[in-house]
Amino acid sequence: MKRLQRRSLATFWSVLFFFYVPILVLVVNSFNASKFGGAWKGFTFKWYEKLFQDRAIWQAMENTFAVAVGATLASVVLGTLAALAISRWKGRLQSAHYGLLYTHLVLPDILMGISLLLFFISVGMELSLFTVFLAHTTFCVSYVAMAVLGRLENFDGSLLEAASDLGATPWQTFWKVQFPLLLPGIVAGGLLAFTLSIDDFVITFFVNGAGSETLPVKIYGMIKRSRDLPKINALSTLMMCVTVLAVVASRMMQGRGMRPQKDASAARRPSSPAERREGQGGRVRGAAHHA
Repeated sequence: MKRLQRRSLATFWSVLFFFYVPILVLVVNSFNASKFGGAWKGFTFKWYEKLFQDRAIWQAMENTFAVAVGATLASVVLGTLAALAISRWKGRLQSAHYGLLYTHLVLPDILMGISLLLFFISVGMELSLFTVFLAHTTFCVSYVAMAVLGRLENFDGSLLEAASDLGATPWQTFWKVQFPLLLPGIVAGGLLAFTLSIDDFVITFFVNGAGSETLPVKIYGMIKRSRDLPKINALSTLMMCVTVLAVVASRMMQGRGMRPQKDASAARRPSSPAERREGQGGRVRGAAHHA
C-alpha cells in the first residue's frame, strides 16, 4: 500500500514537472540577454522594452479583443435565441436546427476555416476584420446555445404558467422569471465564447486579411523569425501574469462574499455549553408558553 502511494505521489509530481517546467523556462528566458535562449548571458529587461515599442503586436492585440468582444455579444444573443427556439418548439425543423448547431462542435477547425474562406470569396467579400468577426460568431453560437440548453433542460415550466396566471405579459414573464434563471448558462456560454475567440488560430488564419491579424496569427508569424523569439517570451510572461492576477482577484472576491455569511452564522451559534443550554431552555419555555 505504501509503495502504491509513493508511486502515485511520484507520478503526480512528474506530471506537474512536465507541465510547469517549460513555463518556468519561458519566464526565465524572457529576462535572458541571449537572443536564442540557449545559454544564460545575463539579466535584462530589453525584450520587454522592445515588446512595448512594437506597435504591430499591440495592434494585433486590439484586433483580438475587438473581435472577441463583438463575437461574444453576437453569439450570446443568437445562441440564447436558438436555444429558446429549440426548447420551446418541437418538430423536424428544430431537429435540423439542433443538428446544425451541434455540427459546429464536432467539425474540424481546418475544414470550417476553408469552408468560410471559400464562402467569402464566392460572395465577393473582401477578407478583413469583419470576416474574422463573422467566422468567430459562427462557431461561438453553438457553444452558447449548448450552455443555455443545459439550463433549459431542468427548467420548471410551471413558473412561466404561474407568472401568466398572475397577469404578466409574455415579455415580462421572460425578463422577470425565465431570464434570471437562464443567466448563469448565458454567462457561462459567453465566457466560453470569449475564451475560444481569443485563442482561435486555425479559422482566423484562413479568413483574416491585410491589417486584420489577431494575436495568435501574429505570434505564429513571429515564431518564423528567430529575432522575435525573446519578445514572444516576454509577451507570454505578461499574459500569464495577467491571467494569474485575474484568478487571484476572482478568488479574493469570492472569499469576501462568503466571509460575512460565515461570520453571521458564527454569531448566531452559541459559543459555550452554558449558552447552548440556556438557548435550549429558552426554546422549551417558549414552546410551553405557546401551548
